Amino acid sequence: MKKRNLSSCPVEITLELIGNKWKVLILRDLIEGTKRFGELRKSIGSVTQKVLTQNLRSMEEDGLLERKVFAEVPPRVEYTLTNTGYSLKKILDSMFIWGEEYKKNNY
Repeated sequence: MKKRNLSSCPVEITLELIGNKWKVLILRDLIEGTKRFGELRKSIGSVTQKVLTQNLRSMEEDGLLERKVFAEVPPRVEYTLTNTGYSLKKILDSMFIWGEEYKKNNY
């Protein structure tokens, strides 16, 4: 895990780590369990391979997920949340509840 210079503000730290749409959707999918690259790409939908790869690498460097490569042909790669990554579940649960309420009250 690469050490980075973090803000003194906890909210800003959280946004630095998961502050884009793709990272939140990756977390959403990996909270359910280990997934392969193709499974993540398919479940997220409109993300490009390049962007998904960049976000997965960034999240691995930040200690949010682990990448396991199997020595097979073709190579198999699996992604699993670390305990730190899984600790974000409370945030995602809150986002889900808020989104449901917003949808109910505004649409």
